[in-house]
Amino acid sequence: MKKETIKVGQIIIDFLLEAADTNGSAAMFEFTVPVGAKVPIPHYHESYDETIYGLSGVITFTVEGNPIDIAPGETCFIPRGAVHGFDNLKQKDAKALTVITPALLGSIFFKEVAAILNAGGPPDMEKLKLTMSKHGLIPVIPKLQTA
Repeated sequence: MKKETIKVGQIIIDFLLEAADTNGSAAMFEFTVPVGAKVPIPHYHESYDETIYGLSGVITFTVEGNPIDIAPGETCFIPRGAVHGFDNLKQKDAKALTVITPALLGSIFFKEVAAILNAGGPPDMEKLKLTMSKHGLIPVIPKLQTA
């Protein structure tokens, strides 16, 4: 498959494999998270697992409330149903490889999200939540802390 690059806000996604390339077994993409980039809200996947492999820099994933720094050569497995999100909290851009099994998430999801986020002005959060849900990502809105 020819590599396809999608820019979602500040995050760059390079799709490497789609369901059609693997008979539905796996999808694979690299993603680059600049320092201080806006990142997706915490979410979980209903029907697929996600495996992250660090390529450069350090990405901090929070899985079920536990922060996990993923440096080059390190991995993190996120089973379906586990609430997770990520941040680049360090001083260097970070890049990782993601494998989705089975291949129920493809480049079309990122293109749809990019259209919402790159439209200018504040993003339409309802449209974003609907797009996430349509592709099997269930957003989890963090509870506000009360004093």
